[in-house]
Amino acid sequence: MNRNPLIPFLVIAILGIGLVVILSIKGQYDAKEIAGKGNKTAEENKADASPEEIYKANCVSCHGENYEGVSGPKLKGVGDHLDQGQIKEKIEKGGNGMPAGLVPAEKLDDMAKWVSEIK
Repeated sequence: MNRNPLIPFLVIAILGIGLVVILSIKGQYDAKEIAGKGNKTAEENKADASPEEIYKANCVSCHGENYEGVSGPKLKGVGDHLDQGQIKEKIEKGGNGMPAGLVPAEKLDDMAKWVSEIK
């Protein structure tokens, strides 16, 4: 009785493909369930963030970890040159390479105050 030597490989391939399909479908349902567990949206998380957290998330790459300036200007002592209103306007509208809209509107005042106090 001669057996085809390819049969075991064919069975393994079919089982493997079936397992991949089943796990992929399960993963899709799990991802939706995990995503639904978070009660806050990304915008709500941003609105709850402190100025330091917003800075770390959006500003550190240009202004540096120690506010020393990298591709953007240094922020140390910026409150000596600009008042909070000017800082807020710059954060809100951007310009000269700085993108607008990095800080939620409800956090602009807090962020401007915080930036003006960096020494």
